[in-house]
Amino acid sequence: MLSPKDPMLARESEPSLDVRVERLGLVLQPDGDPTEAGGILNPAAARAPNGELLLYPRCVAEGNISRIRTVHAQALDRGFDVKRLDFALVPQAEYEVRAHPGYGCEDPRVTFVPVLDAYLMTYTAFGPDGPRIAIAISEDAHRWDRLGLVRFEGGGVIIGDDKDAAFFPEPVLSPSGVKSLAFYHRPMLHLSAVDGRAAIPMIERMPFSERESIRIAYVPLRAVRKDRANLLAVNESVEVMSPDANWGSIKIGAGTPPVRIAEGWMSLFHGVDVVADEHNKPSLSYSSGLVIHDLERPDRIVYRSPKPILSPQSDRERSGVVDNVVFPTGLDPRTDLGDRVFDIYYGMGDHSVGAARMWLGQPLR
Repeated sequence: MLSPKDPMLARESEPSLDVRVERLGLVLQPDGDPTEAGGILNPAAARAPNGELLLYPRCVAEGNISRIRTVHAQALDRGFDVKRLDFALVPQAEYEVRAHPGYGCEDPRVTFVPVLDAYLMTYTAFGPDGPRIAIAISEDAHRWDRLGLVRFEGGGVIIGDDKDAAFFPEPVLSPSGVKSLAFYHRPMLHLSAVDGRAAIPMIERMPFSERESIRIAYVPLRAVRKDRANLLAVNESVEVMSPDANWGSIKIGAGTPPVRIAEGWMSLFHGVDVVADEHNKPSLSYSSGLVIHDLERPDRIVYRSPKPILSPQSDRERSGVVDNVVFPTGLDPRTDLGDRVFDIYYGMGDHSVGAARMWLGQPLR
């Protein structure tokens, strides 16, 4: 019998949200440049001050060396018009470079924060200590200045490998009631960082609450107003969502930065499940769902997708550098099409960039 705390029972009592998603197709693929030899994927998305849509994909060169490029993009009736611009970030800081291959600036997310009148880019800095969360800042969405690595000095989090950071655009209250700027993050298990497939049996024996989960970190706004370098100093961190039996049972992590809708802060997150590969061996599949947080206290979840809204289906999603990957990282509100219409930009198969359009039905009551 299900207990009142069982996530399956809790999900049955939640209100339903009508979500419709339509794929828009390929946006970016490697163009033959050596900096994209290993793929162009997982783009952040933001509107520049003049309204132009900018994407910031991760470009992977030979040796798994990653850079973040700025790309001007325009959605057309059929397909996309894209223009590659300069690199936003190339690995050069000591925390982005190491002696052996496999390093750089990975998987950015970009949020415009009006209270700072600036754009914040969170990205994975893969350097000598492994993956860590780094932050860069920009006034115009083109030129980026590094702030450095995030410090979890008072956050109640074990310091170590961490990924999938994305800022909320407006100040919120932390669990202790401090007005703060907040961002998602996902501390990693060491065993999954070493070998994801080999770790599957061990992870499946773990309680859901101990698997890789989504947390929200909080930086006091007062300190940031005094010095933007304080964006790196996390004061609190709290777990807000863990894997469960419905989907995303192996691990979950943030996808896109949140945007405000009638119900609260809405974003897409990714979840990972076990599937059988072509040789009937266990493999991992990345899908995407939707979450809505309370506007004032985002550690309170208003809604969570009972099933994925976007899963690997197309050839590019099912076969790539990593098979079976849909990885959302950019969300563009299409207010020209309606107040609940959004374009999603996501990585396909860890190799290229795709887009989809999402329509939300009537707000939850």
